[in-house]
Amino acid sequence: MRTTMAIAWKELQVYFTTPTAYIIGAMFLIYAGIIFVLDITSQTPEASVRSFILPSSTFFILLSPLLTMRLLAEEQKLGTMELLLTAPVRDWEVVIGKYLASLGALIATIALTVYYVIMIYSFGDPDTGPVLSAYLGVILYGAAALSIGLLASSLSSNQLVSSVVGMGTLLVLTFVDEIGARLSGVPADIINNISLRVHFSDFSRGIIDTSNIVYYISIIAVVLFLTVRSLETRRWR
Repeated sequence: MRTTMAIAWKELQVYFTTPTAYIIGAMFLIYAGIIFVLDITSQTPEASVRSFILPSSTFFILLSPLLTMRLLAEEQKLGTMELLLTAPVRDWEVVIGKYLASLGALIATIALTVYYVIMIYSFGDPDTGPVLSAYLGVILYGAAALSIGLLASSLSSNQLVSSVVGMGTLLVLTFVDEIGARLSGVPADIINNISLRVHFSDFSRGIIDTSNIVYYISIIAVVLFLTVRSLETRRWR
């Protein structure tokens, strides 16, 4: 565990000593801010975070791969992956450490939107429950997206390729419910249950369903396991 945290701390320092985290954070804050302003200036403004949290979550299609694309791809490109894998460090410690660093950067980015929540409380009287559930949902959603981005980073030494693979995968998993809406019966249920967006919608309405929490945790666990396996295959190349 100490090794994992050391890797996480090192990667987290890299995030905040380079422009990457600040640029991505600014992009997310601007995107969420535009949606927030459009809502409060509409004819029927809503005193809740749902109005900007739900649309902002789709930004993870872009944000998560950008945060994770260098984590493993850069190690491969610079040739430091071999040194890392031959060091007395387990593969899962490398993966979890880098994942925790990206999660820390993501949570810091999401925390920037608290300013909008303060404004909502200043000028309205929102229910606290839906606010907390929405933030729980967006963190779980983002955590699942990061795991997918990290897996994509392990598949190529090219950061651009890794980011494109991650974005493509997230795009499919986010909007696959559009296909399910055109079907019926069991096929529709299966496709809808795969969608990242469908499982997030309950959180944005203030509903905390344990099945949705299990879904996101399962996605994270399975994808991180696949990432570890991807690293293990490099020992034999």
